[in-house]
Order: sequence, then C-alpha cells, then structure tokens
Amino acid sequence: MKRRELLQVGGALAVPAWAQAQDKFPSKSITWICPYAAGGNADSRSRQVAKVMTNILGQPIIIDNKAGAGGNIGTEAIARGKPDGYTLGMGNFAPLAVNQALFKKLNFDPQNDLTPICLIERGPLILMVRNDSPFKSVKDIVTAAKVAPGKLSYASGGIGGSHHLSGALFENAAGIDMIHAPYKSGAAGATDLMGGQVNMMFEQMYTAMPAIKAGRLRALAITSKTRSPLAPDIPTMGEQGFPIVEVMNWQGLIGPKGLSADLIKQLNAACNMALQDPEVKDKILSQGNELGGGTPEQFAALIKSEAPRWAKVVRDAKIEPE
Repeated sequence: MKRRELLQVGGALAVPAWAQAQDKFPSKSITWICPYAAGGNADSRSRQVAKVMTNILGQPIIIDNKAGAGGNIGTEAIARGKPDGYTLGMGNFAPLAVNQALFKKLNFDPQNDLTPICLIERGPLILMVRNDSPFKSVKDIVTAAKVAPGKLSYASGGIGGSHHLSGALFENAAGIDMIHAPYKSGAAGATDLMGGQVNMMFEQMYTAMPAIKAGRLRALAITSKTRSPLAPDIPTMGEQGFPIVEVMNWQGLIGPKGLSADLIKQLNAACNMALQDPEVKDKILSQGNELGGGTPEQFAALIKSEAPRWAKVVRDAKIEPE
C-alpha cells in the first residue's frame, strides 16, 4: 500500500472517533419549555424532574415558561424546535388531546409535529361542594339539576381545561343542564365555591385536598377508576353510577418531531430514572397522582386514545374557546 493510501486510511479511522466526541449528547444546556405560567403544577413538576435529569445527563436543563392560549403557545414552541434533543418540554392533556377540537386553528399538529418521550404523571379530579351544601352525593346533584334545569352551576379554571371538561362530561352522562362558570384559574373558582357563588367544582385532587381536610369543602366523588389510597373514603364517579366520568389529567416529556431513535431512548431512560428519585416520586404520589414512566410508545398510545374521546365531549357540549 502506498504512503498516500495509508494516510487516507488513517484519516478515515480517526474522523469517526473525533466526530463521536463532538456529537455526544448532551454537550450543552437543554431548554425545557413549560407551556404554563411559573408557580403552577406543570411548572413545579417540570422543575422537579428537570433538576434530577440534569444530574443524570450531566448538562443543565433550563425551564422556559411560555404560557398562553390554553398551553398552545408553549407547545407550538416545542414543535418548532430543532430535533436535536436540546429543545424539550412538558406535554399536557389540553394542548395534546383537547385543543385540536376546541380551537378553530392550531399552529401545530399534536399527533404529527411532536414526539412523546415519557409520561410523567396522571392525576384525578374531585367533585366538591361547600361543606354546608345540601348535596351529600352525586345523586343529590342530579336530582336537583333535573328539577331545575339550568340553575345549578359549576366552576372551572377556564374554558376547555380538565375542570370544565369534567363538568361537561358529567352533564352529558347524567342528562342534566348546568351553568358553567369559567374563572381565570382553578384557585379563583375554588374561592368562589367556598364563598357560595357557585354550587360545585371538579378540582385537581392535589389542590382540593387541603380545603377538604380543613372542612371548608366536601368531597362527593373522585374521577379515577378506583379510590385513591390517600382518600379511601371518597367514592368514585363510577361507584355512583357514572363510570364514563373517568378523568385523569396527565402530562409528560415531549420533543419536536424528528428526534432520532437513540435520542428518544436516552431521554426516556433519563426521565424514567428521574421519576424513581425518592423526592420526585414522593411529590407525585403525595398529591394523589399516579407515577408515570414507561416507554415512548405507551405515552403516544395514551395521547392517541384521549384525543377522540375529548373531541366528542367538546362537540357534544358545543364548547368554544374564549
């Protein structure tokens, strides 16, 4: 072999090693887009999981809050990111499974423009009334609503969110007509519920339990399939005759379309490891939520199954965005 050919062979052997070092992921900080404002559950969970994943991956993960339009603005930003693993984000129930039916136009396709990586958690809601309410069961509400259609009211944290959709699903399942009272946040709706301005509310379990334990609100039912180990005295909606009113608010790690299989595998493994961190695991479970985890395919199947279900609820209730 000639000297020139030896140099070419040597160069061919050397380049892949150099390229591999350059391409090792991650080699710089990662941006984690949260499509909701700072201080809420999506934001706090993003920070908790990202903190542990930072240690696992060896590079900082920076939270970037891009709130607005029911989670659409931040989710679109995730979809528009480069598929190199450095733009990730929190994918939520509303923008991934509801908003395509709710909004006349989305600037992203939840099914085709995003990559599900790992489910982080699923959480039920609790149907609650004031502690001095005459309603002691779901049946009491249904009976009263049928006697006086359009009189009873339920609060929500905004049009198209899990509070609202739970109420709309309940109305449809029970064949009743109630007034939907949307607020700027779930906390504002719960405050007016305690003040007597509305009759009831489906609220996230982690938010509802402090007021229930303090005796300010009474829990009538939970929207999970089975009772919660944190509140075993609260019956399910199914136990009270409405098994269709099963609602779990979920969120998980997503990225833009086009992530390589190796990147998806690495990020999924890191997220699964983070969910087993004692502090992260305790925060999720102590709020009454189910711990996520699993494969990207399982998360994708959840999203795919939820979208048509909630599209039907939106159509049946004739829900339109604000």
